[in-house]
Amino acid sequence: MKIAIGGDHVGQILKPEIIEYIEGLGHEIKDFGPFTTERTHYPIYAKQVAEAVASGEYDKGILICGTGVGISIAANKVKGIRAVCCSEPYSARLSREHNDTNILAFGSRVVGLELAKMIVEEWLIASYEGGRHGTRIEMIAEIENHNDLDGESQKLNC
Repeated sequence: MKIAIGGDHVGQILKPEIIEYIEGLGHEIKDFGPFTTERTHYPIYAKQVAEAVASGEYDKGILICGTGVGISIAANKVKGIRAVCCSEPYSARLSREHNDTNILAFGSRVVGLELAKMIVEEWLIASYEGGRHGTRIEMIAEIENHNDLDGESQKLNC
C-alpha cells in the first residue's frame, strides 16, 4: 500500500518513528513534511497529503499534529477525503470499516508512540464493510457535492 504522511512541527516528534513502523509493516510511504521542528502551519501539509490521496496517487494518508484535530479538519476540506482524528485503536478500526476513511490523524501531544502504533495498525488492517454503510458514504458525498455547486441550490436527497 502507498501511504502519504505529513504533519506540523509538533507532529514531527512522532512522525519519523511512525514512518519507520509503517515501512516495517511492508508499506511504501512518502513524507510530505515538515522535516524539522521549526514552527510551521499544519494546513499546508494537510492539503498536500489530502490532495495526494484524493488524486489516487496514494492509497491512504496519515497526518500528525499536536492534537490531530486541526489537521484533520483541514484535510476534510479536500473533496473526496474522509479524515478521522483518533486517539485510540477501536475508533480507528471502525472509521475504516464503517466510514471508509482514507486519512488518519492523531496528536503527538495526545498519544504516545506505542499507542500511535496500535492506532495506525488497526486503521491499516481494517477494511471497509460496505453494505448499509455505503448509503451513508453516498450521503456524505452528496453533501460534499452540494457544497461544490458554484452557488447553485440543489436539494439533498438524504
